[in-house]
Amino acid sequence: MGNAKSSAMSKEILEDLKMNTKFSETELCQWYENFQKQCPTGRISPDDFEKIYDRFFPDSDAKTYAQHVFRSFDTNDDGTLDFKEYIIALHMTSTGKTTRKLEWAFSLFDVDKNGYITKSEVAEICQASFKLIPKEELSKLPADENTPEKRAEKLWSYFDKGENERLAEGEFIQGVTENENAMRLIHYEPAP
Repeated sequence: MGNAKSSAMSKEILEDLKMNTKFSETELCQWYENFQKQCPTGRISPDDFEKIYDRFFPDSDAKTYAQHVFRSFDTNDDGTLDFKEYIIALHMTSTGKTTRKLEWAFSLFDVDKNGYITKSEVAEICQASFKLIPKEELSKLPADENTPEKRAEKLWSYFDKGENERLAEGEFIQGVTENENAMRLIHYEPAP
């Protein structure tokens, strides 16, 4: 992968990112320069990542959700995010195609990384994402979504799975794509 402390991005990583994201070489180089300034070690720690999330959700408790997001982005399971993982994550969550975003969402819900989602994993992520919803927004939620438990129950019901069954990635993507409410429930977006 090259030296994490190197001041220039390796050609291999640059070419890989240009091919796998919609970012231009100029954008990638600017991102890299900024990443090096913010993370002189060349890596983002879970604590640093949580601080980033705190800035995006200042009126919420983002810590648990940030931990799950970090886990889903740390594709090599080394406990840190390097520049490549960071850019791929940025691409998938901001400019990527819906299917790619849903693949990422699946990895977020697949807490134990076994390739399947269970109802308890859905409940765990709903619990974490619920903490991102500002208190003043909670009262505006529909009655069948106004607690993390109700939200998880409603989301799980869209997949036609029993209490102890598990959901494969293709089933997850199909279930969410075919149902607008499921799409809305897998994440929280502040009202415009």
